[in-house]
Amino acid sequence: MDRGTVGNAQSGRLLVEVREEGSSAVVTVVGELDHHTADLLREPLEESLAKGFSRLVVDCGRLDFCDSTGLNVLLGARLKAEAAGGGVHLVAMQPVVARVFEITGADAVFTVHDSLASALPDEDG
Repeated sequence: MDRGTVGNAQSGRLLVEVREEGSSAVVTVVGELDHHTADLLREPLEESLAKGFSRLVVDCGRLDFCDSTGLNVLLGARLKAEAAGGGVHLVAMQPVVARVFEITGADAVFTVHDSLASALPDEDG
């Protein structure tokens, strides 16, 4: 299984790392996702889709904050991924971030996993 990091972006408040994991692009987000940092996530998500990864796994385990702009980035990626036959899977959401998804109803349109292992398909087949 390929676990190489294929890209990352960082500002003072957000770090985004992308790696290929089988047929999935795993996007790890660390810090605060808001109006000022949203493009740091949007661009790698769009690049992953452009490379043919329609299954995006977003590891939110170290995401401390997400506002409506960040939520819209994820919703936009979800629409594009689903149009390509895939989806966006969210992993290990912190309670403060999960609450944003809950009160907006966005939790109903994403597949949410407790762990990265449960979000990745078994491709050893």
